[in-house]
Amino acid sequence: MSMDYYEVLGVSKTASAVEIKKAYRKLALKYHPDRNKGDKTAEAKFKEINEAYAVLSDPEKRKQYDTFGSTEFHQRYSQEDIFRGFDINDILRQFGFSAGSFRTSGSFRSSQGGNPFESIFGHAAGMGGMGGGCQSGSCRTQAVKGADITYELTISLEDVLHGAEKTISLRHNGTTENVSVKIPKGIESGKRLRLTGKGQPGSAGGPPGDLYLKINIAPHPDFARDGDNLIVERKIPFSQACLGTTVKITTLEGKTFSVKVPAGVQQESRLRIKGHGLPSGPIGRRGDIYVRILVQIPKKLTREQKKLVKQLAEVGL
Repeated sequence: MSMDYYEVLGVSKTASAVEIKKAYRKLALKYHPDRNKGDKTAEAKFKEINEAYAVLSDPEKRKQYDTFGSTEFHQRYSQEDIFRGFDINDILRQFGFSAGSFRTSGSFRSSQGGNPFESIFGHAAGMGGMGGGCQSGSCRTQAVKGADITYELTISLEDVLHGAEKTISLRHNGTTENVSVKIPKGIESGKRLRLTGKGQPGSAGGPPGDLYLKINIAPHPDFARDGDNLIVERKIPFSQACLGTTVKITTLEGKTFSVKVPAGVQQESRLRIKGHGLPSGPIGRRGDIYVRILVQIPKKLTREQKKLVKQLAEVGL
């Protein structure tokens, strides 16, 4: 569910980490379950506050949220992703409570009698080390999976056509790791590739997170992409549009075609070169190249040209 985390905490988008923590503590105390027993509205608000703080207190998650906005962020991050690494026990201790105190108070006990926070945070409670193994007001440390990372990778149309293998450099704890990734043929802009285990290291023996590569396709000097098809423009003078002509087209593979432009071609007509576009996936058929014809109308004419155009106008052209 999309929400404005800054608005939830009542801070600006330029707020510092200290300001965010201060706002969170104030609101968390206000809507704390022990202060609002049985109040479902306060319960929902308390969940929103914790979700907002889980994101804005994490530099990487906050960066992703600021970059992609609320809607796309929630398409990329599940509730599990949002609360991963968010230690609820640590938050409780900041207010002088322990996990055990909630077990006895019953403020957020689930209907099944299990973890009292599962009713509001679902599986998120277990991610912070709380789990279901709290004993005598304290919890044993649990393995926590590392955070996922999202990188943007820009490739060329040629990479889309042929497929490619790219090497990216990742830094973890001051060390650099070179990772190779295969780019499949026909990949579309905006698609994400997942590299399992190449995200942030886990804690307490937990597995590392995953690396997601968001694919961007660089503009091409000649071609524009339209699904699996490629569009290329050719400008011809008015006289050639009337009489017909031939234009040369060089494909992404370096093949050259002579494309016949028929006499009387209209502005923005499309001429097709079949089967020389982009592949539809790694083993799919290839699209086509469409030559978009643009008829040039001169902004200025020489005296001789004006004379000739007038003669054409006199005969109805």
